[in-house]
This record gives sequence, C-alpha cells and structure tokens, in this order.
Amino acid sequence: MRPLINKDTVMCMSLSARPSNFGTRFHNYLYDALGLDYVYKAFSTQDIVGAIAGVRALNIRGCAISMPFKEACIPLVDELAPSAKAIDSINTIVNTNGHLKAYNTDYSAIAQLLRDYQVPTELSFALLGSGGMAKATACALRDAGFRRGTIVARNEQTGRQLAELYGFAWQAGAAGLEADLLLNTTPIGMPGSPEEAELAFTEAHIAAARVVFDMVAAVSGTPLIHAANAAGKTVIRGTEVFALQAVEQFVLYTGIRPDAELFAQAAAHARQQPVA
Repeated sequence: MRPLINKDTVMCMSLSARPSNFGTRFHNYLYDALGLDYVYKAFSTQDIVGAIAGVRALNIRGCAISMPFKEACIPLVDELAPSAKAIDSINTIVNTNGHLKAYNTDYSAIAQLLRDYQVPTELSFALLGSGGMAKATACALRDAGFRRGTIVARNEQTGRQLAELYGFAWQAGAAGLEADLLLNTTPIGMPGSPEEAELAFTEAHIAAARVVFDMVAAVSGTPLIHAANAAGKTVIRGTEVFALQAVEQFVLYTGIRPDAELFAQAAAHARQQPVA
C-alpha cells in the first residue's frame, strides 16, 4: 500500500480532450500495489500552452498526452526522444528537474498488438485519420511489413503527407474502398464525443474486412467494435493499446517495470469501470 498523499507525493497526470478513468485507475493501481508515493489524475484543458507550462512549473513528473494534443505539444517541450522524433508525435512527457523530454509509446503498443494477433502483413488496410495516433499506426504498419494500404483522411494536406511518408495511398473518404484490415485512429465512437454513436467504417466495409482495430479506448466498446464483433471479425480494442502504452509510461515515470501478472491485474482493474 502506498503512503498517504503528502507534500512529497509525486504527481503524474494526463491531458486529453475527453478525460477518462482508464489511465487514472491503471496507474494508481500500480502505485498502490508497489507502495509508491505517487498519485495520478486526468485533466482536460483549453489552454495547452499554459497546461504544459504548469507541468514544468509545478514539477509534475509525468504527463500523458492524448487527442488532440499529440502534435500541439511538440514545440512546448525541451527534447524529443527518438520514438517521438521519428513519428513527429508525442504521447508522453517526462519532467526531470524542469527539463521536459517527450516520447511516443503508442508505436510500440500498436506494433506489439499486430504481432500478438498475428495479423498477416499481406492484408490490405484502410487507416482512418491523419493525426498523431495515425502517424504512430502508419509507421508501425510500415515497419511490420504492410505494403498495401490507404490513408483515409478528409484533410488532404495531412492525409497525403502521411501516405507519402510511409509509401501508402490516400483517399479523402472510404467510399469504394475494400480492405482486409480496418483501423480507426479518429475520435469517432469515443464516449462523450459528438460522434459517439457513429460507425468509423460502414457495415459494408466491416463485412468485407477480416480484422478491425479501433484505437478508441472505450471500456464498453465503440459502435465499430460492437459491429465487428457481431460480424465475427477479429477485433483489436483501443483499451489494449492504452494498457500497453501506459505501462511504458509508468516505467518512464517511475523507473520500475511491473511484472506480467501485475500488469494484467492493473489492466483488468482499469477496465472494470466504463471510461467517462
């Protein structure tokens, strides 16, 4: 059991447009289990510059970065680790005596899940989105050996740029596109968002696919996840990405790597309560 919160308790946090309970429950469970004098809290903000300045000024040890701040935070930190520099997207900030170093742990989580689910690299794919998570996903797909893919993004500039960077095609919309692997990196289906009830891909796209991978970390599932399960597809959930990338953040913040059993317990605990 960790000590009671006191003046020396180390603070870690997350910043996202729609904070959830998943990371808070995951990290605090590990702090309790390991007896660490840390506490974790989720926040949102309309002032990302002020928020990151607060991380520095208040000596917040670690800050997880979620949509839509993964690219906006880049000019606000002091150093990019190779994982963030290669993708030009960050999801983790570590504060060491006022020096803010940024990392990206999304890439490794996505790459591991593609391996764990043994998704064949010869499959064609459609990746919806062109933001920070899309960058990590496209890079992981390229590095895993996927060659037949399309970036689906309404923003032509960022969509084309991402597609050209990793050698994939680009389309503004998914109409007329058939793919074996569907990947959603947008907020479509996210609880609390204006698009909470929407499908990221159509039922026809889902029917034609073999694997559906939704990055939205909704414990209760998303419309895309529910539709893919109903259609009998192989499904990879955003909560799996979240847990894998979160444990890497935990290591960066604390210097301690939980064993596999404790990681599984923390992930299960985090999934017990729906993401708000």
